[in-house]
Amino acid sequence: QLQASGGGLVQAGGSLRLSCTASKIIFSTKTMAWYRQAPGKQRESVATITSTGTTNYADSVKGRFTISRDNAKNTGYLQINSLKPEDAAVYYCNIYGTRYWGQGTLVTVSS
Repeated sequence: QLQASGGGLVQAGGSLRLSCTASKIIFSTKTMAWYRQAPGKQRESVATITSTGTTNYADSVKGRFTISRDNAKNTGYLQINSLKPEDAAVYYCNIYGTRYWGQGTLVTVSS
């Protein structure tokens, strides 16, 4: 299973760090992904990180979001800086390409 946490209400321009902890999953050898879904919109990919640390980002978050992982803790992270109102969404973590999803954590941005 995956357990996501760290969402909350933040002012525009602020920062958050989301966490995603895996249990009963061999986390260290898998690519991990973060997605988000805003109200009325489709779920979109935000960032991915391979088992060796190669990262990839959606154009809309490049330079503001940083994905990372700590395999010893079976945990992945998404550091979100310079939050914009359009970043408000439910954020989900995923073992890429699998059915393993976190439950979602809500990020709300106040302007």
